[in-house]
Amino acid sequence: MTSLLAHRLVLLWLALVAPAHRSGPRRDERGDVPGWVLVTVMSAGIVVAIGSIAQDELGQMLRNALNKVK
Repeated sequence: MTSLLAHRLVLLWLALVAPAHRSGPRRDERGDVPGWVLVTVMSAGIVVAIGSIAQDELGQMLRNALNKVK
């Protein structure tokens, strides 16, 4: 029983520590900030475009949904 627990703890330790000790250059983990900014701006643009084109239809859908809840 203790041997199995010790074995599993060693495997867990290796799984957690081994990626930190891999060889090669370290990768910057901060992420791709300009990419995320672009995705956010494009998403906001899509919402504005759809909202301006289908404003009346979306408003009617919202009113219908709220009336069904009453």
